[in-house]
Amino acid sequence: MYSEEGKFSIEVCFSPLSWPLHEKSGSVVIVTDVFRATTAMCAAFQNKVKSIIPVAEIAESIAWKEKGYIVSGEREGKTLDCADFGNSPFNFMEPRLQGKTVVMNTTNGTQALKMVKEGNNHVGIGAFTNRDAICNWAIDLQLPVIIFCAGWKNRFSLEDTLFAGAAVEYLLANNDYHTMCDSAIASYELWQRAKSDPLAYIEKAAHRHRLRKMGLDDILEYSLQLNTCKCVPVLHGHELIDLNV
Repeated sequence: MYSEEGKFSIEVCFSPLSWPLHEKSGSVVIVTDVFRATTAMCAAFQNKVKSIIPVAEIAESIAWKEKGYIVSGEREGKTLDCADFGNSPFNFMEPRLQGKTVVMNTTNGTQALKMVKEGNNHVGIGAFTNRDAICNWAIDLQLPVIIFCAGWKNRFSLEDTLFAGAAVEYLLANNDYHTMCDSAIASYELWQRAKSDPLAYIEKAAHRHRLRKMGLDDILEYSLQLNTCKCVPVLHGHELIDLNV
């Protein structure tokens, strides 16, 4: 699987702490936080939300709320006091959100976005639900690809790594791509073990059990389905927009 052939490289960054080791200018960065931020973002755009403003600090959420914006947000699964709702994908399916801009603040996903929004990179949002769509966007850009796993509080997370493996699998099917990155190879190998039944495999994941304890594991089956939407959320200035609109 290791190869130096192909025009463009694929890397996987396992956690925000590793980002400085992978960061490079002129790349495509696909940020993923499967449980729940990036899956929720895809659900929002599938529900025709106009845009999402990702923020990292609670003070930012409060400031946007005072300006009259709809705010979603959580810390460790608990809805922020200033938020209208949390970050379950199901929260973003309400018809009242169509055509609206939503401010979003999460424990891991929007923190990762804050790290990558500066610089000369194309930043997109990846989840199992839009795997093919976001990878096709990356392929069209004809640049090196870095899949950035938001993880859990700067630590490795199994669910984000499985998505990375699914994305690596899709990208490597295109002969323009290669990988010399052990974390990309490891992600791919994990996905090969999990892909026949991701819902069963995810029982191994620590965050799956955190969600169960918090009563937030209703989103697991939805979040692990491949290609249920064609949204291509990308960072445009300080907002996420869907390129398919």
